Amino acid sequence: QVQLVESGGGWVQPGGSLRLSCAASGTIFRLNVMGWYRQAPGKARELVATITSDGCLTYAESVKGRFTISSISSDNAKNTVSLQMNSLKPDDTGVYYCYGQQYVDYWGKGTLVTVSS
Repeated sequence: QVQLVESGGGWVQPGGSLRLSCAASGTIFRLNVMGWYRQAPGKARELVATITSDGCLTYAESVKGRFTISSISSDNAKNTVSLQMNSLKPDDTGVYYCYGQQYVDYWGKGTLVTVSS
């Protein structure tokens, strides 16, 4: 069973930066896709950024130029994905979920990001 564990959430003032990380365990294979989704209070979960095993990147329009996704996958089957978030805005507030795909979708439990003054 694949498990995704996030870290790095917290509170930051507008204009600040945070870095989220996610580590996958329970698989000996490289995940086909890893990424991040977020859910703001009262809103639906939305895509933030994803990266495929061959390096294809996708970003939500609202985070382009501010967020950077990266991943590491080594021969010892450590799948990790990180999200560097710069120039954070109050609208970036929400629970950020790590996402992984390998035939089925996997989700982390989420980490809260709060952007406020």
